Amino acid sequence: MKKTFQVISPVDGAVYAERQLATDTEIEKALALAERAQKSWKECTIAERAAICRKAVEYFLENIDPISTELSWQMGRPLRYTPFEISRGFQERAHYMIDSAEGALQDVIPKEQTGFQRFIRREPLGAVLVLAPWNYPYLTSVNVVIPAIMAGNAVILKHAQQTPLCAERYAAAFEYAGLPEGVFQYLHLSHEQVAGVIGDSRIAHVAFTGSVEGGRAIQSAVSRRFLAAGLELGGKDPAYVRPDAGLDYSIENLVDGAFFNSGQSCCGIERIYVHEKLFEPFVEGFVELTKKYVLGNPLRSETTLGPMVRAAAASFAQEQIREALQKGATALIDPQSFPAHREGTPYMAPQVLIGVDHSMQVMAEESFAPVVGIMPVKDDAEAIRLMNDSRYGLTASVWSADIDAAIRIGEQIETGTWYLNRCDYLDPALAWTGVKDSGRGCTLSALGYESLTRPKSFHLKIISQNP
Repeated sequence: MKKTFQVISPVDGAVYAERQLATDTEIEKALALAERAQKSWKECTIAERAAICRKAVEYFLENIDPISTELSWQMGRPLRYTPFEISRGFQERAHYMIDSAEGALQDVIPKEQTGFQRFIRREPLGAVLVLAPWNYPYLTSVNVVIPAIMAGNAVILKHAQQTPLCAERYAAAFEYAGLPEGVFQYLHLSHEQVAGVIGDSRIAHVAFTGSVEGGRAIQSAVSRRFLAAGLELGGKDPAYVRPDAGLDYSIENLVDGAFFNSGQSCCGIERIYVHEKLFEPFVEGFVELTKKYVLGNPLRSETTLGPMVRAAAASFAQEQIREALQKGATALIDPQSFPAHREGTPYMAPQVLIGVDHSMQVMAEESFAPVVGIMPVKDDAEAIRLMNDSRYGLTASVWSADIDAAIRIGEQIETGTWYLNRCDYLDPALAWTGVKDSGRGCTLSALGYESLTRPKSFHLKIISQNP
């Protein structure tokens, strides 16, 4: 008998969908089909691949309303925002990676050498296993799915069990686009089954987005083979507001950076350091704007803050808050001012804490929730020290009118992406990467193709034929 799993919607706690885990026979069939299909697919031109991938993107845009509705039911984001995951980020990243493939995959030709023809060709790896999370299920997966296929690989996608319908949407899109059978497939798998698939010699690369603990499990699985894995893991992303920052602009964008998607973003703002000259007005404005959020059913048009993905996630963050309060922090938001807030449910009011320090979990460990701590700092040097005082390094930002200072500070920050006057955004033209416990590897930009291909050198000596 097949094993099943249920998608419990955070909207109402009911079963939204039920799916079956793949059987051993189905897994073997998928791996064999991917291996066969990839050998033919790599012979297609980049232009042919691009036409199919663009048509797959069209499918998502044409079906944006039902896709958005089912996504809100699966993970709880307000429906007023969910379409933008497709119409903005997904579409932007997909098209950029499609358009940049020709240049990124072209032969590398060294300086001419008499009597030789030499070049480096980028060859596809084979079958790529993509392990995608639930918080931004399309945005995170598109970073690898589209460029992997554009590079001539086959893809097997496994989505989080909270958002399995997203994997099925990909399959429908590629079928609509006319992608040859087997080049893209999805599998619903358990953790044990994932480890087994990684161990199969037909998998040539693994791309994982998720928790640090999940990353360790993936690393352990790939270490048994000579296999590379791209790991995008956790974050505790900081922001530093300098004394020359635009106050209203910084407040507006940092509140959004902290609380959008109920704070469930790997690159969301989780800790803020404000120059002491701006600290009081910044905190006052930050709290005032936070109180304007509407927590509630994400399917209602007025809702701007939906439930967290599950009650356990909210409880984890609330425990961080309680620990901080016990150590002397002050909470500036009364949860009861948000009528939908209920302990023991996914519906969690946003929280702003001051009087915090790095001995508190809320300032040291990922919260992945609508909670942020704010600390005053006396100068750039203190801000740099505190921003670097973390085991994470995904993104960090500075808010200032001085671009030279931003570059100087950014050169000292241990992070994958450094922003000036923005946050919580991925530019597909730039490499998406992390340091420390935030992971390794790179997606997006032309550099994103490097981990999805292998270099093959052609060293051809030309011998003249004498008559």
